[in-house]
Amino acid sequence: MRKNILITGASSGLGEEMARQFAAKGRNLALCARRVERLDALRDELVRNHPGISVVTRALDVNDHDAVFATFTELRDELGTLDRVIVNAGLGKGARIGTGRFDANKQTALTNFVAGLAQCEAAVTLFREANAGHLVVVSSVSALRGLPGSMTVYAATKAGIAALAEGIRSDLLGSPIKVTTMFPGYIRSEMNERVAQRVRFIVDTEPGVRAMVAAIEREPAEAVVPTWPWRAIAPAIRHLPLRVVRKLG
Repeated sequence: MRKNILITGASSGLGEEMARQFAAKGRNLALCARRVERLDALRDELVRNHPGISVVTRALDVNDHDAVFATFTELRDELGTLDRVIVNAGLGKGARIGTGRFDANKQTALTNFVAGLAQCEAAVTLFREANAGHLVVVSSVSALRGLPGSMTVYAATKAGIAALAEGIRSDLLGSPIKVTTMFPGYIRSEMNERVAQRVRFIVDTEPGVRAMVAAIEREPAEAVVPTWPWRAIAPAIRHLPLRVVRKLG
């Protein structure tokens, strides 16, 4: 059992709900996000509802790459080990390419991919030292094809982070270190509430994250969740005409 779990982007959305569901399973948690007051409120809630667990928090902007390495190490030292790291922090902002919003698209690219790389590097460094661990990278079904409008850069970054995770998995084949890439369908969160386009097939946060947590616990190489409709849709997305795929964005 992976007893000590670190989750980035844990102050809201999928990260916050993953923290609640793993706490209910009796896991110790290291929670990171920029909004430390929300993290601390979540910590107080979790230890009140599950008094047998330890929950530690740190303010962390994942775009401060030096801080990512230092914070992961500090949290490992505080809990004794880190058995699982969930690279979850990300941005969903963006704009149609060529409409003068390079600033928003650049911020999403840096946060979702470059900062994701920093988190993977920091986690795998600690796992190599321990010769054990489980890296979980949260991608998206958006990664399966290019999408239009405000989703274009987001989808591209999620494809990039998925390829990064697969490369890490390949490098670690045969070792005790496991790597899982999560491809969630559209799960309701603060992030996608700000996306300009209407989101199809969206599910509520709690059941969507329940499917994610169940898949993470199985530690597969890849998982598309929730099962319906995304496991049925995902294989077709690669081969459908682009005019059809663009309607899924």
